[in-house]
Amino acid sequence: MIINKKKFNVNGINYTIRSAMVNDSKELSEIRLQIDGETENLDREKGEAYLDPLDFERIIKTDIESKRNLFLVAEVNDRIVAFSRCEGNHLKRFAHKVEFGVGVLKDYWGLKIGSNLLKESISWADSNGFKKITLNVLETNDKAINLYKKFGFNIEGILQNDKILSDGQFYNTVTMGRIYDKGFKND
Repeated sequence: MIINKKKFNVNGINYTIRSAMVNDSKELSEIRLQIDGETENLDREKGEAYLDPLDFERIIKTDIESKRNLFLVAEVNDRIVAFSRCEGNHLKRFAHKVEFGVGVLKDYWGLKIGSNLLKESISWADSNGFKKITLNVLETNDKAINLYKKFGFNIEGILQNDKILSDGQFYNTVTMGRIYDKGFKND
């Protein structure tokens, strides 16, 4: 699905959030690889589950045509610096919900890009009749957990010893969900 683009200014930095388009495929492939190497908060290490530009092209085409999916990008000076994706399920028992994921280049942390991608995704989900948004987050990512709570997400479960990070230690994954009828308070 495609949404209208929105402009933001945070700390003197202008950026735009818009729907991903097919011509973004090469750049998305590159920044996903970079983001995976900048943090251990995501599921992949750099280079794992690599998506080449053709993979992104297929995903974007599917998402544009689907009423159940939303693929957004954030641009600074015509350069993609972040993306998010909501993916719905076609099974009737799960058709009421979407799963949210996000990635932001480290140089652009602190500009509320992730927050605004989430806000736009929530608005889209609510206005399109979805009753629930789910996501997973690493237990040590307190900043993200607190952000999700601020937007009405609750902790629904803990996947124990779910990941092994570079220090060789096991970490838990926190499963969170936001149910539409609980509302969303915009600050």
